[in-house]
Amino acid sequence: MKLYENGVYLVNGTELIEDTSQNASRVGMTKEEAAKNTIAYGILKEHNTSGSMEKLQVKFDKLTSHDITFVGIIQTARASGLEKFPIPYVLTNCHNSLCAVGGTINEDDHMYGLTCAKKYGGVYVPPHQAVIHQYAREMLAEGGAMILGSDSHTRYGALGTMAIGEGGPELVKQLLSQTYDINMPQVVGVYLKGAPVKGVGPQDIALAIIGKVFANGYVKNKVMEFVGPGVAGLSVDYRIGIDVMTTETTCLSSVWQTDGAVREFYEIHGRKEAYKELAPGQTAYYDGMIEIDLSEIRPMIAMPFHPSNTYTIEELNANLTDILDDCEKRAQVSFDGAVDLDLKSKVKNGRLYVDQGIIAGCAGGGFENICDAADILNGASIGQDGFTLSVYPASMPIYMELVRNGAAAALMQTGAVLKTAFCGPCFGAGDTPANNAFSIRHSTRNFPNREGSKIQNGQIASVALMDARSIAATAANKGYLTPATDLDVTYSGKKYFFDRKIYENRIFDSKGIADPSVEIQFGPNIKDWPNMSPLPKHMILKVAAEIHDPVTTTDELIPSGETSSYRSNPLGLAEFTLSRKDPAYVGRAKEIQKAQKAIEADTCPCEAVPELKPVMDFLKERFGDISRKTVGIGSVVFAVKPGDGSAREQAASCQKVLGGWANIANEYATKRYRSNLINWGMLPLLIEPGELPFANGDYIFLPDIRREVEEAAAELKAYVIKDGGCTEFKLTMGELTDDERSIILKGCLINYNRK
Repeated sequence: MKLYENGVYLVNGTELIEDTSQNASRVGMTKEEAAKNTIAYGILKEHNTSGSMEKLQVKFDKLTSHDITFVGIIQTARASGLEKFPIPYVLTNCHNSLCAVGGTINEDDHMYGLTCAKKYGGVYVPPHQAVIHQYAREMLAEGGAMILGSDSHTRYGALGTMAIGEGGPELVKQLLSQTYDINMPQVVGVYLKGAPVKGVGPQDIALAIIGKVFANGYVKNKVMEFVGPGVAGLSVDYRIGIDVMTTETTCLSSVWQTDGAVREFYEIHGRKEAYKELAPGQTAYYDGMIEIDLSEIRPMIAMPFHPSNTYTIEELNANLTDILDDCEKRAQVSFDGAVDLDLKSKVKNGRLYVDQGIIAGCAGGGFENICDAADILNGASIGQDGFTLSVYPASMPIYMELVRNGAAAALMQTGAVLKTAFCGPCFGAGDTPANNAFSIRHSTRNFPNREGSKIQNGQIASVALMDARSIAATAANKGYLTPATDLDVTYSGKKYFFDRKIYENRIFDSKGIADPSVEIQFGPNIKDWPNMSPLPKHMILKVAAEIHDPVTTTDELIPSGETSSYRSNPLGLAEFTLSRKDPAYVGRAKEIQKAQKAIEADTCPCEAVPELKPVMDFLKERFGDISRKTVGIGSVVFAVKPGDGSAREQAASCQKVLGGWANIANEYATKRYRSNLINWGMLPLLIEPGELPFANGDYIFLPDIRREVEEAAAELKAYVIKDGGCTEFKLTMGELTDDERSIILKGCLINYNRK
């Protein structure tokens, strides 16, 4: 795999010419003109409403959400005057499908979704019918279209759809006929050549890419465009399996050139009109290029605790002690030394034994993945010991075809268990491993604190990502880690037949017709957002958490798993904020929030929080205009690089509900997390790496912060107030659009849109 240092011209779809002074005469057109010939540029141009291709204002064709995001989104839109869904909006129920935690909470959310789909004119997909992204592939994707989803793995590029996963407030904007505002993203080509060797699956290709580009930010917030002769040799299911994992590179979106195989996919699903041929122009310019010879990729494994911690399985097996020791050291950092991960005990007779295999979700639950796994396991047994194997087809139509063609029976005969469409194994709500167990999964993520680890209870589990084929090979060896290339298997190549009768018999589709007479069904856990104050003239912030991990995931900011049941209750969910990273954070944030609540009640903040008095006294003496009429008081979180992973807005909104006014970071891991901060009225502050003049528990003063936001100040003055004095330092916020500044000034998107 090669990453080009410069931009690259793709000529006639097959020739790569790097943008160097020596090659300037070979192309015959400027890179500015050639950049307009990418697939991504054409799609974005068709959806841009600003008139400028530098500053995009995008309107999407369709929206999609699942049941831990759609309640908050619709509640926010309702508070802003929503009358009907202006574009198709699909509400799937694939995260809280089990309805197992919190009494009636989960099914109450589902009934809320059904009645909202009827009232506002949407589509409702009941639990166990399909995971969000598989339904979108089968029923929503269209060539040249754009889809916005409130889930980070919203990726349908293999079908010619540019899809983006964002936090809920960005969907709210679309529901209110507003736009998605971004600078024109750079486009990085992914040039595929050759063909995968037998036994190598899409997750292997995806992990190889992630391992190469995550740490260096090669595609961060850019669009990945898959081109080259190697595309034609991949089935559409295979392309989808690679495409969905592009999220883990931190790219903004992805799109692929399309061909007859994609046309056939749409025809199989009864939507041949959705196909559109997409290809780069004769000469297209890419801001970067990843060149991949598919024949060189071997079965991969992403070890704990990130999809970029990649090795070939052969490399891991040859260096078990060193690599497992490295993982254990990473765990010490991730879990602050609170528990010990012992992976080296998994080595038996010189081989690595795993405790569990999972093939699931939007990445692993595809038809071809499961059929190939069934071929590998045909006639085998997973054994009667601790090893288990669970398989989750990504939709009920896939499940039904696996039953019809015999693959389901072949799997179940081995001792594997087939389960219905469910995203739980990806975020810690299903098949949670035992303490210190090691699970291999064809799913999307293996972050710390995700698959069941509760450090405060002394519990830890770890997950590695692998392809379904190597998981099946490992299962055939009863848990001993085995690459699929080690087995001589004849793959049956079963053909897929899509039967939409299940959907027709079960899914509610309003066909875009709203029925205002429908009463929304609320459960007792569904709560409105609390009132949020506008940005004050000056701001006092108490540092309530200080995180120095290289990357902080959204799962660490607001844990997944059992907390998902409280996603419709802002105050209830907020109690879990940072609970697996800094359990004292909530108490600290709520304590300083008392001061802001006192200000809002026009009473003295120093009486509510006595430790504020010397801070306020110093500020009055030094800066003058300091009173409860001019000051806002709240908390701030520092993290080196927060926001990797999930798009869920609650990673930001929970901080805001607890009185958070800002994050301070060296950089933000993803655009979507930074957007979530802004949409919840929080300042996305930046500080230079290595410069940290404050610590947990310190107070920071931002004078004239409202004016500086209004005037788009390039730098913000800040002061650490400590020991009767102050230390000045500089902060920045990066580029903000006029609307983003207005949202921050108003206090949140709800206030900005409130009628």
